[in-house]
Amino acid sequence: MITISDDELEALATDLESDRVERKEKLAGDAPTKLREAICAFANDLPGHGKPGVAIVGLNDAGLPVGITVDDALLLSLADMRSDGSILPLPMMAVERRHVRGKEVAVVTVAPADAPPVKYKGRTYIRVGPRRAIADRQEERVLNERRRFRDLPFDLQPVRSAKLGDLNRRMFEEEYLPSAVAPDVLAANERSYEERLAATRMTFGVADPTPTLLGVLVLAVRPQDFVPGAYVQFLRIDGTALGDPIIDEEAVDGALAQQLRRLDDKLRTHVRASVDLTSAALEIKTRDYPTEALDQLVRNAVMHRTYEGTHAPVRINWFNDRVEIMSPGGPYGVVTREHFGEPGITDYRNPSLAEAMKVLGFVQRFGVGIATARRALANNGNPPIEWTINDRHVLATIRRRP
Repeated sequence: MITISDDELEALATDLESDRVERKEKLAGDAPTKLREAICAFANDLPGHGKPGVAIVGLNDAGLPVGITVDDALLLSLADMRSDGSILPLPMMAVERRHVRGKEVAVVTVAPADAPPVKYKGRTYIRVGPRRAIADRQEERVLNERRRFRDLPFDLQPVRSAKLGDLNRRMFEEEYLPSAVAPDVLAANERSYEERLAATRMTFGVADPTPTLLGVLVLAVRPQDFVPGAYVQFLRIDGTALGDPIIDEEAVDGALAQQLRRLDDKLRTHVRASVDLTSAALEIKTRDYPTEALDQLVRNAVMHRTYEGTHAPVRINWFNDRVEIMSPGGPYGVVTREHFGEPGITDYRNPSLAEAMKVLGFVQRFGVGIATARRALANNGNPPIEWTINDRHVLATIRRRP
């Protein structure tokens, strides 16, 4: 857990010149927006402190506690600033009830990001001393170049077999950028194509414009030319075992957005609806599977799969009595077999891929996919999801509605 000592918290709370602290008396007015900007700036850590920043609710501008009640609702509201998807990539942060000068305050502690720049609503916020601003071209370049000195996740590692020309520039400039970058920043048009690719982590850097795994998955015409397992294998089987006849088979490939849209269409093609005209005065329409649940589970499988050390695709095997969705790679980070799927326990093997799925509109909120799928299945009358979890894969089995 990210935290700082009581002595350091007291020192930061009263240091009016520090660029590592943001103070708010309460979570009202424009405070939620200012706190999100501060979280973004602390994650970017432009001065290079290498230390966490803190946002404290319950202090006035002089660093004195105002005496608020720090309840679960306040802590939940602060924690939601990470999961609502407005700050990308997801910041590493902790929310706690602490004490300053003997009175309760709520503290958000934010670690410097391994893969800056971090953006809030498409803008890169920074702090240097008392100055808080949106990063200019040079400051953003400093953040881009800083990534090469960190231990980066696999989705930001360079794919040396790919070249800049393998990325679809039109897709990047017309589809991805307008959703990833705030309109006013985009309209300024100061940054080159190469700088924008680096800022969105599609390439390793301006000086080394090798596409990253993220860039290949999102922008390459055929990511599978560079990452053989980057597709979804779909089978519709007329029976209940793999040896039964196959009535539909497709390797769903292409760039990330194209792949996910094709999967949405494929899933809807095979969902069957029935109409009950006798149980009530009005006809009742039911489906054997809720598409919302299937969408969430398939997108989860694509987002959380491993690409390292395997050429296996995500697999969807649709039988007459069930749908099986298998994702390469076992639980990751703080997620264990014992706690898999529990509310509030999430981690990201591919944090920048998760960001890209949010930018492209395939994720509305982080950390709620499984809960959403469970609710949709229950509302439709399907049995609960059955999980098979080991170190090599995660398998979700969804049974047909009786």
